[in-house]
Amino acid sequence: MSLVIGLTGGIGSGKTSAAKFFAALGAYVIDTDEIAHELTQPHGAAISAIRQDFGEDFITAEGALNREKMRGLVFSDSASRQKLEAILHPLIHMEAARSAALASSPYVIMVVPLLLETGDYREMIRRILAVDCDEQKQIIRAMARSGLSAHEVRAIMGTQITRQERLQQADDVIVNDSNLAHLQQQVEALHQKYLALSDGG
Repeated sequence: MSLVIGLTGGIGSGKTSAAKFFAALGAYVIDTDEIAHELTQPHGAAISAIRQDFGEDFITAEGALNREKMRGLVFSDSASRQKLEAILHPLIHMEAARSAALASSPYVIMVVPLLLETGDYREMIRRILAVDCDEQKQIIRAMARSGLSAHEVRAIMGTQITRQERLQQADDVIVNDSNLAHLQQQVEALHQKYLALSDGG
């Protein structure tokens, strides 16, 4: 299997932008959020279990997860969040492992927002790459991108480990506190490093 790099970071830190730059350089990118999205599309693999555990109210007329309604529930009720995670996480993990096994690029970037919180992917991942930025920037970026309120963004940040803990556990860090050109330069430097590691590994 290719060298697998786990890319993580808090909400609004720039994980998606970093992953796009890695993809442009030829890395195979597996995004667990995208897998979750596919699982909860109309007739996705998670829909019947969600319908059974949460009821018809949480499924749209098209047969997809009602994301807005579910988001409101899981951020106000941790038991519901755990119930949803118990459905989604094993399915996401299985699909991520399958994709990584099929990858033919020298290394794989696996984007896992809660990589350090869950520990579920440690058996696949050889290095941890954290995308880091100032917490105020995180809030502003997340609000601009997703239309969430500052309160909702802070609630999400509250479910994630602290910035300091993330940096302590990372093997590599991208500091995303400037512009996209600065982010791209750091990705290009790490691309060379990971190519060398994959040759040696």
